Amino acid sequence: MSLRARMRGWHPAPPPLPEHLQEMVAPDDPEWFGRELAIAAAPPWWFWRFLLRAFPWLVSVFGRVQVTGRIREDWRNGPLLLAVNHIGDFDTFVVAVALRRAGVIPRFMATGGIVAAPVVGPLLERAGGIRVERGTDLAAHALRVTEVALAAGGHVVAYPEGRVGLTPDGWPERGHTGLARMALAAAVPVIPVSQWGAHEVLQYANDWGKLRTALGALWRQPALKVHIGPPVYFEDLQPGRGGDAHRARARIAAALTRGLEPLRAGEPRDRIAFVDPTRPTTAVAAFPGGVVPDDIP
Repeated sequence: MSLRARMRGWHPAPPPLPEHLQEMVAPDDPEWFGRELAIAAAPPWWFWRFLLRAFPWLVSVFGRVQVTGRIREDWRNGPLLLAVNHIGDFDTFVVAVALRRAGVIPRFMATGGIVAAPVVGPLLERAGGIRVERGTDLAAHALRVTEVALAAGGHVVAYPEGRVGLTPDGWPERGHTGLARMALAAAVPVIPVSQWGAHEVLQYANDWGKLRTALGALWRQPALKVHIGPPVYFEDLQPGRGGDAHRARARIAAALTRGLEPLRAGEPRDRIAFVDPTRPTTAVAAFPGGVVPDDIP
């Protein structure tokens, strides 16, 4: 067997799957499903805690991390769903550092392609990463893993847009209803985490230009801004009731847009000041120009 094949099949040893969760795993489920359930039910991996504590300086090499807002101490002890606007390939690192400063240990939801990648994928999975196989029959598995993580008091981070945002003005897209449905089913509020600046570290396209923008960030030291907003509540909404998932989605997008506004102070509202010619602009913002109507709760 080649080294590449061995690395593709390597995974850090997961914790044992609790007996009460074993019945959730069917014979035809993918082999990773049981691992993710076991990881979701366990406390955060010691090595992930160590990385968050010991290596934030690696992120700060590329810019000045600035965090505003807070997560109340009593919220940190219970389950959390955190919604983040997605602006670039570097922003997960910035958000991880910011949330660690805020006192939580994030478990990121990530696309199946990332979690399936050699070495990085298994490490992300063992750190609590939740695989999302969008557009497939396996998509529901992410909801089941998330439910277990929340039941164990986990802090789950999701990108409602499901991808790097592609709006010309940089304001968040409307996104999918997945996070809203999870919040309604779990009866937990969503904490909006708005962020700006990480798109200046790595360009959108996967070519040598990524190295160029990273080196440029070393010199320019862009401000990597993260704002933790007040929770978005859904007491008046119900899971499964017609239209409520869409109403919850609109509230999440509105909260992210409101939180992003002060982070973009001094920049144009109708376009992104940092020009990345490799980034498509094929989407429409949920609230173009960052203008949220007053009738959105």
